[in-house]
Amino acid sequence: MKILALETSAKSVSVAVTEDGVLLTQSYQNRGLTHSVTLMPLLDAMLQSAGLTLDDIGLVAVTHGPGSFTGLRIGVSAAKGLAWAKGLPCCGVSTLAAMAYGVGDFNGLIVGAMDARRQQVYNALFKAENGRIIRLCDDRAVSCEYVAQELRDAYPSENDILIVGDGAELLYRHLQAFGIPCRMASPLHRYQSAAGAALAAEALAAQGRLCSAQELQPVYLRLSQAERERLAKGLPLTAE
Repeated sequence: MKILALETSAKSVSVAVTEDGVLLTQSYQNRGLTHSVTLMPLLDAMLQSAGLTLDDIGLVAVTHGPGSFTGLRIGVSAAKGLAWAKGLPCCGVSTLAAMAYGVGDFNGLIVGAMDARRQQVYNALFKAENGRIIRLCDDRAVSCEYVAQELRDAYPSENDILIVGDGAELLYRHLQAFGIPCRMASPLHRYQSAAGAALAAEALAAQGRLCSAQELQPVYLRLSQAERERLAKGLPLTAE
């Protein structure tokens, strides 16, 4: 089954098609342009250059969070539209899982760290073993100190810790301060990509963890700044 994946959770945007764990085609852009402008032309050009159409696709996957609120909405909306038009199933993929699947040939502990601001990172832990990615905890928004303490207390014998994500440098400094041996993934494998999302979706599909276009939704992990400000003023999250 060919899987079409979209990735719009951060500054870059990418699209990819995989089949049985093999990357067939991918297109990536990191020019800081608006995803709403770049995503569909990028997708159309990739499919055309690869000699593919949506009729060849069996599943539409998208990173549904965590990440930029606007970016996630754009990606999820596009995935819903593409899937609905062709009656295809969808798969919402954790952005952190997409990064773990994008690491490549590695055995050890993968620590996802996306800069969540406010002295926090979006984080999840994964164990990579002989090509398999095993999730060790749910996605969460936590402090770097929390991650460092957890690694020190729960994984003291882990001798190969790889950090991925745009919060890698921030977390790396904290782990070094705690005396935890670790390293950052190379820039080529450090960030989220549609290829990683497609590989993660393939694993989820094997577990039957798919949804309809109608059911697909972003996963933000925490309230937006506007919502936090409304709560601070004692206002409801949605206008009456």
